[in-house]
Amino acid sequence: MSGWIDIKKEIPQDNQRILAYIPNNKVFLPGMQLDFAMREVVILHFRKNFFADNAEKRNKHGLHFWSGEGNSNHYYHDVTHWRAIPEGPLA
Repeated sequence: MSGWIDIKKEIPQDNQRILAYIPNNKVFLPGMQLDFAMREVVILHFRKNFFADNAEKRNKHGLHFWSGEGNSNHYYHDVTHWRAIPEGPLA
């Protein structure tokens, strides 16, 4: 996985918007009857120490959290790798 960073080796900066790799991630399709697509690469925001004040969730899901765009939030351990979003093409 060239360019991908193992979450066990390094985490993003707090509130950083990144590309996240989530193995076997199912995304339900809007307007469809329980139809879904496999999307293992999604855009997420890293939330450092998100569950610092909630011991129950911290113990169950980990200290950090990933917030998505729309209904795509994920617990910390769902993501295995991440990378910075590349810059767009230059004009």
